[in-house]
Amino acid sequence: MKSGVFFKINFDIGLLLRIVMEKLELQATAKTPFVSFNGETGKMIIQGRSIPDNADEYWQPILQWFYAYSTEPKNTTTFIFDMEYFNISSSKPVLFLLHKMNDLIESGFEVNIEWRYPQGDEEMLETGNDYSCMVKIPFKFVESENNFELAV
Repeated sequence: MKSGVFFKINFDIGLLLRIVMEKLELQATAKTPFVSFNGETGKMIIQGRSIPDNADEYWQPILQWFYAYSTEPKNTTTFIFDMEYFNISSSKPVLFLLHKMNDLIESGFEVNIEWRYPQGDEEMLETGNDYSCMVKIPFKFVESENNFELAV
């Protein structure tokens, strides 16, 4: 299944390449996760909680950045989802990212996904298992002892 059905992303290729040359880093707030995407190393992390007031507006630059990265990815992409919680409106962009990573695998690239979940949080573990069934990417599940501190 090819991605791109969830969000409309329009860019010229020159702009796409300039976006990827830069790192994307967003600091966490009480409603949004910490995001660190590094196109030079192929390492990405999303950590915290995602309950933004406007999910489409919040996730759009993240999805645009990853879309740009996927045009010229590293041989290996490592993605860490370390989420305390995300709401239904954030689940759609997460699925978009997973489908884009699936496209990378289908194009011959290596993708590693580490799904971290808070200690004892069976619901977040189950969510990760559900996502892993939707794509052809092996997930590594890690129970973490993170005590997420919310930004004020």
